[in-house]
Amino acid sequence: MREDIQKTKLEKLEKIKAAGMEAYPEKCERTMANREVLEKFSKLVGSKEEMTLVGRVKSYRLMGNIAFSHIEDGTEKIQFFFNKKILGEDKFKLFADSVEIGDFIQARGVLFETKAGEKSLEVCDWKMLAKNIRPIPTEHFGLKDEEALLRKRYLDLMMNPETREIFRKKNVFWQTIRQFLAAEEFLEVQTPVLEHIPGGADAEPFVTHYNALNQDFYLRISLELPLKRLLVGGYEKVFEIGRVFRNEGMDRDHLQEFDHMEFYASYWDMKKGMEFAQNLYKEIVFKVTGGYEHEFEGEKIDWSADFPVVDYFTEFQKETGIDLNADVSVEALCAKADELGIKYEKSYSKGRMIDTLYKKTVRQKLIQPCFLVGHPLEVSPLAKIDPENPKKVLRFQIVAGRGELCNAFSELNDPIDQKNRFLEQMKAREAGDAEAQMMDEDFVEALEYGMPPAFGFGMSERFFAFIMNKSVRETVIFAAVRK
Repeated sequence: MREDIQKTKLEKLEKIKAAGMEAYPEKCERTMANREVLEKFSKLVGSKEEMTLVGRVKSYRLMGNIAFSHIEDGTEKIQFFFNKKILGEDKFKLFADSVEIGDFIQARGVLFETKAGEKSLEVCDWKMLAKNIRPIPTEHFGLKDEEALLRKRYLDLMMNPETREIFRKKNVFWQTIRQFLAAEEFLEVQTPVLEHIPGGADAEPFVTHYNALNQDFYLRISLELPLKRLLVGGYEKVFEIGRVFRNEGMDRDHLQEFDHMEFYASYWDMKKGMEFAQNLYKEIVFKVTGGYEHEFEGEKIDWSADFPVVDYFTEFQKETGIDLNADVSVEALCAKADELGIKYEKSYSKGRMIDTLYKKTVRQKLIQPCFLVGHPLEVSPLAKIDPENPKKVLRFQIVAGRGELCNAFSELNDPIDQKNRFLEQMKAREAGDAEAQMMDEDFVEALEYGMPPAFGFGMSERFFAFIMNKSVRETVIFAAVRK
């Protein structure tokens, strides 16, 4: 059946060529975009001036000596009206015999309004811009399976305006962040994707080989360590928006490659960072949604109020009965996980066990936006120790809808402390934790030259997916799928 349809399409392509019309011309004409025509229609229709419009054929109705077709460009749909008396028999017949849904065409004519009140172009001439030769799914019987839509995203975009709107809003999302930071005089930079040592996050890296240097390199898992080297070098405020890669599980909130943003500000503290982050998130939500509320998994999330502060240790003890201020063993944490039916790996370190318990207990209760503060030292190898409690660090996360939507620190700038933290991470790595961080001697050396007190902040496109109430995969134009 599909082969028969494609054969018919190829026959129509030959009709175009036989008539002396190019099926894939290089040049086309265009007076204005369809949306602009519709917005200025009342003024344009009175002028009776000819104009040329372009787009993809989205509908097609042949009724004897006339035909109606909706044409969509990247902005909007508009109706074209074809009349044999105006076009001439040859041009009309070629249109009727060769044009179909999915083709790109150009048409010249005069604007008018039908008796039904539809804004239209009465066509006096047309030409093919690109003939499609493969059956296109219909709006009602097209691709419905999510995997198929992800695999052929171009068909999803072609048939579903709501999908195209998601990525328009995603552009607003990133541009809002970029403009917000630029207004605060942050310098945007680009750092290497390929690194000798991946760092800045707990994640298993991808490995590749650099032929020119004959060395293995890692795809970066974070933007953090190169950006902090820039603070050592003398820049005060830097940020980067770029792709990072983590060779870990795929679920609603995680992908192996995703867009990430991190900024670092010298001489800022936690209080300044929290104020700035709250204002940034409110601005993002407003610019993307037009307000301060949106749905997420059946819950109404409200960003309008100041975010309350939630203490990690307090909530952890409330949910698990374990006081992290005491000397808690890995065995005690594993016993609690067993009691609560929480899965974990035997190789997990103390920090990994604390994090696992937190995610399955405390985090499940955090629905409305809040600042989660006072994380344990064991889960924060790059943050400063809280001077009021050496078991805590100066770190916060914005949490909403049971998920972390950022990570922020008063950055560790003590090179001796940093080296010791890396050594502890290496012990966990040697014990089997593939996500534990590696020793980065060059970064420690950079800190030895001196890095000012600084605040660091990281967020990913997960926040956009959260605002859209979608999985991360649904908000990535071309997500990885199994072949």
